Amino acid sequence: MAKRKKTKVAIQGIATSFHEVAALTYFQEPIETVECLSFHELCESLKNGTSDYAVMAIENSIAGSILPNYFLLQSYHFSIIGELYLPIHMHLLALPGVKLDDIKSIESHPMAIRQCTEFIHTLNGVEVRESDDTALSAKRVKELKLKNTAAIANEFAAKKFGLQILEKRIETHKKNFTRFLVLTKRSNGKLESNKASLCFEVANEVGSLAEALMTFKNNSINLTKIQSIPIIGKPSEYSIHIDVEWKRRKSYDEAMRQVLRQVKNLNVLGEYKKAKIEYR
Repeated sequence: MAKRKKTKVAIQGIATSFHEVAALTYFQEPIETVECLSFHELCESLKNGTSDYAVMAIENSIAGSILPNYFLLQSYHFSIIGELYLPIHMHLLALPGVKLDDIKSIESHPMAIRQCTEFIHTLNGVEVRESDDTALSAKRVKELKLKNTAAIANEFAAKKFGLQILEKRIETHKKNFTRFLVLTKRSNGKLESNKASLCFEVANEVGSLAEALMTFKNNSINLTKIQSIPIIGKPSEYSIHIDVEWKRRKSYDEAMRQVLRQVKNLNVLGEYKKAKIEYR
């Protein structure tokens, strides 16, 4: 009997990165992760068919929205089929035997660094370096035997690369999570949904955005996210990204019919099931 082919999922980073943890958590089945060191590479993997799905971080509860990823969503026209809120626990990792006083530099992904700024500010004279991935930073410390460098990463990276945890839970706020989107090239359109991600443009006139947003309110649609993105080549014009939730599908459909007459270039990025936020 032929073996079932594993689903290929593109992640930003390498094995044990938070993206891999998110992918494994969401799919709940054996998957093959396709490692990508940038979000652009991740999108190219999905576009070119070297992966079936992609898992992309879009915002963090401490560091905020990842704005470049909104531009990627617009450029590649993928479908969002799901989301996941992953609790993020950051640890300071170093080679066995190294003490905190020995550390002269800290390395990690820029978003991880932003989530740990309060802890980093307590360290005097320590250089902070940005890298492509949290797990990759841990791997570098191990392979290059960097005795005066620590990495900010998760406990899975510590175990995989044989590093000790110098300081646990160094994130600025303990209820820290990252929201990930699950992307595919073509949605089958049959998913159960109660949430949608949309983007559109409005006229540069007084009240034009407010009018569109009131349409959702008047139809009992909950607005959970709003993000403006500059439109390249059009100064003072923005693309508006919103996330909405509904209890009755008819209410959402009616709101969409009305808002179509109020905005320009309305694009449904995806309709999917709302994920739970569970702190651990």
